[in-house]
Amino acid sequence: SCCYLSRRLNQLSSHDPLWKRHCKKYWLISEEEKSQRNQTWKAIFISTYSDLGRYIRYYATLKKAWDDLEKYLGQRCPRMIGSLKESVREEDLDAVEAQIGCKLPDDYRCSFRIHNGQKLVVPGLMGSMALSNHYRSEDLLDIDTAAGGFQQRPGLKQCLPLTFCIHTGLSQYMALESVEGRNKYEIFYQCPDQMARNPSAIDMFITGTSYLEWFTSYVNKVVTGGYPIIRDQIFRYVHDKECVATTGDITVSVSTSFLPELSSVHPPHYFFTYRIRIEMSKDALPEKACQLDSRYWRITNAKGDVEEVQGPGVVGEFPIISPGRVYEYTSCTTFSTTSGYMEGYYTFHCLYYKERFFNVTIPRFHMVCPTFKVSTARMVSREKVVLILDFFFNYEPNHNEYAVDEDEDSTDTDEYEDRRRVLDIPAPSGRCPRHT
Repeated sequence: SCCYLSRRLNQLSSHDPLWKRHCKKYWLISEEEKSQRNQTWKAIFISTYSDLGRYIRYYATLKKAWDDLEKYLGQRCPRMIGSLKESVREEDLDAVEAQIGCKLPDDYRCSFRIHNGQKLVVPGLMGSMALSNHYRSEDLLDIDTAAGGFQQRPGLKQCLPLTFCIHTGLSQYMALESVEGRNKYEIFYQCPDQMARNPSAIDMFITGTSYLEWFTSYVNKVVTGGYPIIRDQIFRYVHDKECVATTGDITVSVSTSFLPELSSVHPPHYFFTYRIRIEMSKDALPEKACQLDSRYWRITNAKGDVEEVQGPGVVGEFPIISPGRVYEYTSCTTFSTTSGYMEGYYTFHCLYYKERFFNVTIPRFHMVCPTFKVSTARMVSREKVVLILDFFFNYEPNHNEYAVDEDEDSTDTDEYEDRRRVLDIPAPSGRCPRHT
C-alpha cells in the first residue's frame, strides 16, 4: 500500500533488507534457504504469504516447535523421526472441514501444513507410560485418521481426536464447538462417568485450552529435558526439582505422572505413577556400598487421612548401591481425593559392616489431578434429583389444588433411578496395593 503514495515510499517498499527481517520473523527463512531459492527477500515473503498468510500469527511459533522437536528427536529418539508425515495442502484441510461439517482452528491447520501428524506406530510422538501390566503410547494422528474419528455421539459431540494409543484406545480430543459444557478448542481426555447409567455422561480431564498452547507446551517439556527419554521413548514423568533428598552419599529423587486412562471422577479414583531414582555419589568410598532391605511410606490425601505402608525391598527387589551406581524403579498409587502426597524412607545395611543399618530419606512428593469438568448430563441429572428430593421432603399437600391426571402423577423411572444413585453411592475403588 505504501508504494502507491510516493516515489520515495515506492523505493523503500522494495528495499530488500526490510523484507529480510519479516521473512525471518514470520517464516523463519534462513540465509541458506534464501540462497537455495535464488529470490529476493521480498519475493520470498510474498510467495510464502500467498500460501501461508492466514497462519501468520502462528506459523513461526509452530515451525520453531517442530524444528526443535525434530532436532531433539534426531539426537535422542532417531527412529521416531521416520514416523512423521509430510505436510498437507490447504485443499486437504478444506476437504476435511467439508467432511466433518466443522471449521478447524487455524493453529491446528497451521501445524498440519508443517507435519501431518505421524503414522500409527510405537513409540508415539505424544509420550509413553509403562507399568508392569499397563502400557500407553500416544500417536499424533494425521488429518485423515483424525477426521475418521470425528465424534457426533452424545457426550462427545463435535470433538476431533488429536492423539490415539493403539494399546489402550485412549485419545485426547479437541472440542470444535462450545457444546456439552466444553469451551471451543478445549483439549481433554474423556472419562466416562461410571456411576451414571447414561452413556453420554462423560467427564473430562483438561490438557489444553488451544492447540497452539497444548502442542508447544508439550514440545517445550520434551526439548528442555522435562520428560525423560527411556528406551528410545518419551516418558511423561514430571520431575519437581525440590523432590530430591540426600542422606550421606545417597540421593533419592522422584518424578510423577497422572494416568487418566486408569482414573475416574465418578467414583473418585485418581491414579498416579511415580519413578524413583536412587544414586550413590561416585566420590563415595568403596566400603560405603550397601543393599536396600525395606521401605516405609507415609501417604496423605487431600483430606488429611494418613496411611502407612511398610514392607521388604522395592518392586520385589533388594538393589545393591555402590559408588557411581544408579537404581531406578516405577510404582503407583491411587487417591480418592484429587491430590495427595507421599514421603518415607528406605532402610539399608552396609555390605562391609553387615550389622550396620541406616535410613535414607525419600523426599515428599505431591501428586495433583489435572483440572477436570463434570459431564453436563450428570449436572442435569443432579438438578432433577434436587427437585425430586425437595418435593419428597418439603412438599405439603394443598387439597385446594387442582386435580392431576394419573399418568402425570406417576413416578418417572429415570428420575427415580437418578435419585437412588445419589442417595446410595457405592464406595470408591480401593487403593492400588503396591506402594513399592
